[in-house]
Amino acid sequence: MQLDKVYEPQRFEPHWAQWWIDRGFFHAPSSRHEGREMFSLVIPPPNVTGSLHIGHMLEHTEIDVTTRWHRMKGDQTLWLPGQDHAGIATQMVVERALKASENITRHDLGREEFVKRVWQWKEQYGGTIINQMKRMGDSCDWSRNRFTLDEGLSRAVRETFVRLYEKGLIYRGEYMVNWCPQCHTALSDLEVVHEETQGNLWHIQYPVKDMPGRFVTVATTRPETMLGDTAVCVNPEDERYFDLHGKSVILPLTGREIPVICDELADPKFGTGVVKVTPAHDPNDFEAGKRHNLPHVKVIGLNGEMTAEAGAYAGLDRFEARKRVLADLDSQGLLVQTAAHQLSIGRCQRCKTIVEPLVSKQWFCKMKPLAEPAIKAVEEGRIVFVPENWSKTYYEWMYNIRDWCVSRQLWWGHRIPAWHCGECGEVTVSREDVTACPKCASTNITQDPDVLDTWFSSGLWPFSTLGWPDKTPELAAYYPTTVLITGFDILFFWVARMIMLGIECMGDVPFKTVYIHGLVRDAERQKMSKTKGNTIDPLVVTEQYGTDAVRFALLRGAAPGTDIVLSEERMVSSRAFCNKIWNAARFIFLQMEKVGVESLEIQSLASHVAPAERIEGALPLEDRWIFHRLNETAAKIHAAQENFRYHEVADLIWGFLWDEFCDWYLEVKKFRIQQGEHMHAHLRNLLTVFEFALRLLHPVMPFLTEELWQRLMKKCDSLPESICLAAFPQAQDSTADPQGAAAFALLQEMTVAARGLRADQKLDPKATQDGFLYPANETAVMLGATELPLLQALTNTKFEVGAAGAEKAAGASRATNDFEMVLKLSGAQVDAVRGRLVKEIEQLQKVIQNSQKQLGSEAFVAKAPAHVIDGIRSKLADYEAQLAKSQAALTDLGA
Repeated sequence: MQLDKVYEPQRFEPHWAQWWIDRGFFHAPSSRHEGREMFSLVIPPPNVTGSLHIGHMLEHTEIDVTTRWHRMKGDQTLWLPGQDHAGIATQMVVERALKASENITRHDLGREEFVKRVWQWKEQYGGTIINQMKRMGDSCDWSRNRFTLDEGLSRAVRETFVRLYEKGLIYRGEYMVNWCPQCHTALSDLEVVHEETQGNLWHIQYPVKDMPGRFVTVATTRPETMLGDTAVCVNPEDERYFDLHGKSVILPLTGREIPVICDELADPKFGTGVVKVTPAHDPNDFEAGKRHNLPHVKVIGLNGEMTAEAGAYAGLDRFEARKRVLADLDSQGLLVQTAAHQLSIGRCQRCKTIVEPLVSKQWFCKMKPLAEPAIKAVEEGRIVFVPENWSKTYYEWMYNIRDWCVSRQLWWGHRIPAWHCGECGEVTVSREDVTACPKCASTNITQDPDVLDTWFSSGLWPFSTLGWPDKTPELAAYYPTTVLITGFDILFFWVARMIMLGIECMGDVPFKTVYIHGLVRDAERQKMSKTKGNTIDPLVVTEQYGTDAVRFALLRGAAPGTDIVLSEERMVSSRAFCNKIWNAARFIFLQMEKVGVESLEIQSLASHVAPAERIEGALPLEDRWIFHRLNETAAKIHAAQENFRYHEVADLIWGFLWDEFCDWYLEVKKFRIQQGEHMHAHLRNLLTVFEFALRLLHPVMPFLTEELWQRLMKKCDSLPESICLAAFPQAQDSTADPQGAAAFALLQEMTVAARGLRADQKLDPKATQDGFLYPANETAVMLGATELPLLQALTNTKFEVGAAGAEKAAGASRATNDFEMVLKLSGAQVDAVRGRLVKEIEQLQKVIQNSQKQLGSEAFVAKAPAHVIDGIRSKLADYEAQLAKSQAALTDLGA
């Protein structure tokens, strides 16, 4: 039972993390229990490819704090864990591993064998995140862990796809998509990251057919695509080009004749007013091509190399082809200008390769019919965003939503449930595998080779994980979930799609509240990135400082709508806080041993604050105060938890445990116990408060509180097996005592005043000092009569209580509206203090005189910068305040 002097979290955390799981404390019942409030949330499923970073730790800490709080409140609670198969990322990782270890590609293996290898990789490495979560104490129901490629979730994905297809919301066709030449798949707009970069705008002359010497000049940032031009375009209202209506131009380097079209695509105010039209390689040109029935000439292939359609440039990398095209244009005198130009480059979110706009046959989902009820759900308040401003961002995207390209040219993922007939070309979308064509009965049937976008399956996460499309007890009990806690970076990828698909498939919203947390930034407020080298590995810092300390450091900065600044200083202070609580427990247990008490029955086992034990019919003043503050703190923590104000939760706990319980209450109780009277009652009240405070702290610091709880169980009767099963404290009117709290606050003020006086006079803190206390109101008189020994012990000052209106003794003094205090000083002390004050006054007067002289100089004030003048004035005000204080102290010393 003896506690070490220093808390070493690494010794205890792994044990409790596994013990909670083994004991099944986080398991949620399958069906709803009548009379209990329901609380459920699903984890934003981390990608199976990687490990948790410090941003994940912030998110998981906030989720865990919320979940533990609801569980302790008595709510029927489910935190459902899981992982995402992360199609592009996982396939990319495995392909790299194959290349490095066996020098083979997925094509060498074939689809079936490659997918088998990915599953093997997932089984070997995919448990990293689960192990991290367990080690961090995430209070998930691990019996319900889900993976987006689980059999049940795969069935939900197929059911959703078929339903949307049957409603005409999923269709297949040739459209412009974002293509990644590295990952070899189409990407949605959201998977393309745009970055501003310095490029060039090249001006190229196209000869007009049958008009010798007549050219049109086009400007382009991608000259290699001109090989696929099928028209040039002018604005129909642009008078400069009326003579070209109905004409053709000759495409340089190819000799191909292409028409001049009139379309709003060309802006007369931009550049020359003439634009090249490449329907196969630009989304705007693609739409113009549809309006004018232009052919598609595909000159860049899926691998980023020039196709046979590019003629002499076939087989070249697209960027090498650009250099060759520019050189050839220049040699023919057709490259008339090169100008620097700022442009936005789209890159694949995963591999950072520059994406290529290509026309491709893909599967798409119509989004506007799904977006309309999802917008309405937020407008009507059925879903609330916290902070509220994120709803505006949500609306902006949803009102401008475009159809979603849901197919990906990958092998790892949910295979699209569509079968193509090799005889008649019929496409069959089905819930069950198709073996024969329903139209011509041919068995020459092949399943579509594409897989679904990863976000399609994760969009079903809140209900597919609970057993949908079956009507399971879990689905009835826990859907819709209560809250979603996530980052803003997947607001559109995931949150919006869950809302749309939840309403579509379930007829109800997937969650009632969306809390959007901020980013974790470094001490200089920079975004963390591997490039900058400022990332933080959570496993490293938790090993160094302890998991609880890192959680607490993250929470202290987690105000809604702001980013979190995580510094070493904040983690060090959080670790010190853990050690402070540890030493408080150590002090309590030592006091019990000294008194010879092995165990005590304490009073705060219920959810409310029980009254303190009376001593000789009355409550000690410190107990009246601490129970009142305990009551207030519990109420404030409840309010903060309900509003996702995690930083307030942390600050309230810090303030109560460090500033009030440790710095004041323990010191008072130490004095009471040393007096040797009513020690059992004092210890019982002390334990009651501490046990209550541990429960307040548990959601934030689960490991430390569990370790101390288990030790507390040896000293208290009838405690639950684990603190995570204990009731979270509730505020209770019966323990409110504002009068007692105010009286103790006055005692604190007296103590601080006496300590301040001693410090001002630089008196030896170990030496007992004599003094006088002159009460000025009824409460101060009461304190002077009943708590004088305590005040003397706290200040190491022997006070005499003077009558109101009595002549004040000479010495160092301090006065307030409630009392006046005087320290008696010996002749030697007076002489030492007087000498020091005289020197201070002389120095301050010189500094003040110099500052006034500077400010009084018109030449100096005219030349000096404004911030310098302001700084001198600010310091002058401080010097004058110090001078007044020193002069008053000198006066207090008397003659």
